[in-house]
Amino acid sequence: MHKRDEKLQALIRTDLPLWQRGVAFAGMDEAGRGPLAGNVVAACVVMPPEPLLPWVDDSKKLSPARREKVFDEILQTALFVGVGQATPEEIDEINILEATKNAMRRAAEGAPAELFLIDALQGLGLPGEERGIIHGDALCYSIAAASIIAKVTRDRQMPELDSAYPGYGFAQHKGYGTARHIEALRRLGPCPAHRRSFIGHFV
Repeated sequence: MHKRDEKLQALIRTDLPLWQRGVAFAGMDEAGRGPLAGNVVAACVVMPPEPLLPWVDDSKKLSPARREKVFDEILQTALFVGVGQATPEEIDEINILEATKNAMRRAAEGAPAELFLIDALQGLGLPGEERGIIHGDALCYSIAAASIIAKVTRDRQMPELDSAYPGYGFAQHKGYGTARHIEALRRLGPCPAHRRSFIGHFV
C-alpha cells in the first residue's frame, strides 16, 4: 500500500465507524490561538465517506501550496463548511480560550450534525454531542479537514493585515511571535491587529 494510502486509512479510523452507522457528524478545529496578532479562526466541516481526499492531513504537516490545493478540494467535496472567528478585541476581553469557544460555536451554526468531533476542546455548548480528541487533527479525517480550512482562512487574512499595518511582517510570520515580529513591535509599538493581552511583556 502506498504510504499516502496508509496515512489516509489511519486517519479515517475515527470517521469510518460513524459513517458506517449513519451518524451525522462534523469535525472541528481552530487556527491562531498562539499568535500575538490577528483573529482566531475556527472551522466546522462535514465530510462525506467518498470520495476520500488523499492529501487531507493535519494542516501543520502540509506545505502552504499543498494546503491551498486541499482547501479547494475540501470546499468542493464537503457537505458543510462553516467558519467562525474571534477578533483581537474579543480575545483581550474574554481570554483566548473563551474566544476560541465562541469562534467554534459560530463555525458550527447550521451544521447538519448530531455529533461534533473537536480537536482537544469540549464543553462548547454545541447543538449536539461533543467529543474532544487530543491531537485530533492528526487522528481524525474530519478534524484534519477542519484544520486545513481554519489554517488557510487565517493565513489568507494576514497579507491583508500586512497591507493595512506595514512594517510588522504579518504576511511572513502570520502574527506569531518571531524575533522579527517582536523587534518590529518594540520599534513601532502595537497596532489594532495586536492582542494587547498577549504582548504586555514585549512592549
